Amino acid sequence: MKQPEVPTNGDFVARLSSAADDQQQEMSFKVEKMCRSCRKHRRGAAAVEFAIVAPVFFLMILGMIEVGRAVMVQQIITNASREGARLAVLPGTTATDVTNRVEEILANQTVTGATVEILDESGGVVDPTTAQYGDVIKVTVSVPFSNVSWMPPWKYFKDKTLVASTIMRTERVQ
Repeated sequence: MKQPEVPTNGDFVARLSSAADDQQQEMSFKVEKMCRSCRKHRRGAAAVEFAIVAPVFFLMILGMIEVGRAVMVQQIITNASREGARLAVLPGTTATDVTNRVEEILANQTVTGATVEILDESGGVVDPTTAQYGDVIKVTVSVPFSNVSWMPPWKYFKDKTLVASTIMRTERVQ
């Protein structure tokens, strides 16, 4: 008499895995069919989403450009005021020399409409040629942001003025 075959553990696992593969194929077919029907109803959704998000995105980009421009111009006028103060403390320099040097630096960087002031420590206007040894000379450069902005003035930046000051002591011989 022949004994009935007892399935081994490997045969049982093989049958289960083939049944699972069949179920998975059937499930993926159903999911694909369902996704296809959903896609028909979502035509144009990407265009609508872009139309909603794009203005906000471009507004943020333009804002970053404007803030970057403001920082760049602030650095330029800071450098110009430093150069002007350095020139003002040297012997034989006039207020016209200082103003011309500052305006030259600003013109090279396409910054227009700046105001240059040469002041003493009390805030009064001073002529560098009359300054004595150790006197404080302050060169202040200011420019309205609307003069250097690349875009129409925004509400926040409309009345802003970028200002940079440098203070140095004169280097005259006693």
